Amino acid sequence: MDNVSDMIEAIEEDVRATRGYLGREALDRRVMQAMARVPRERFLPADLAHYAYCNRPLPIDCGQTISQPFIVALMTDLLQPDPDDVVLEIGTGSCYQAAVLSLLVRQVYTVEVVPELARNAEERLRRLGYANVEVRAADGYYGWPEHAPYDGIIVTAAAPEVPEPLVAQLKPGGHLVIPIGLPRSHQELLVVDKALDGRVEHRSVLPVAFVPLTADAGARVRRQGVSRPQ
Repeated sequence: MDNVSDMIEAIEEDVRATRGYLGREALDRRVMQAMARVPRERFLPADLAHYAYCNRPLPIDCGQTISQPFIVALMTDLLQPDPDDVVLEIGTGSCYQAAVLSLLVRQVYTVEVVPELARNAEERLRRLGYANVEVRAADGYYGWPEHAPYDGIIVTAAAPEVPEPLVAQLKPGGHLVIPIGLPRSHQELLVVDKALDGRVEHRSVLPVAFVPLTADAGARVRRQGVSRPQ
């Protein structure tokens, strides 16, 4: 697999393979167009650029990974992004997910616990012209309250339960997409919907495998995950 068309086809195949969980056979057209527009090779180390359009995670700096394109596309789709939305991402990593979101919403705020990754992401986004993304080096468990409330929030590591600070920062009518579960145990990709009256509902989407969002403030380790279609 060595081009964008191959990657898009692989994502579409994974969507069809998981239709029993998703309840549909295709993702939003705008999301797929954004996936096709972002040059994934620019978010990878130079020696891995030739693997950029494989539908699998790949290593980046600081022992972290860039997510599987299917997972990026699915989580973006579940967010139901609108052009005027302001969204929060927890776990910047390579900033590939943030770049995809930037094409679909008005503003992206993204938080990364590893300072080196945050610095690299900020420089990469500036170099590539993604002007509507702002990066912060901090513990993402607590979100980014200064810019709340958010129309949507994406979390790229598994937590044992939904972090209350993130729910509090979610706008009524918004969606929080997060993997829930323990390491080496059952995990589910969860969507948290906040109704206009503030009520919160959870719905499970798909079994997944993510590394954990650790509980110690200031020492959170984040790596993006890979789905396990069944």
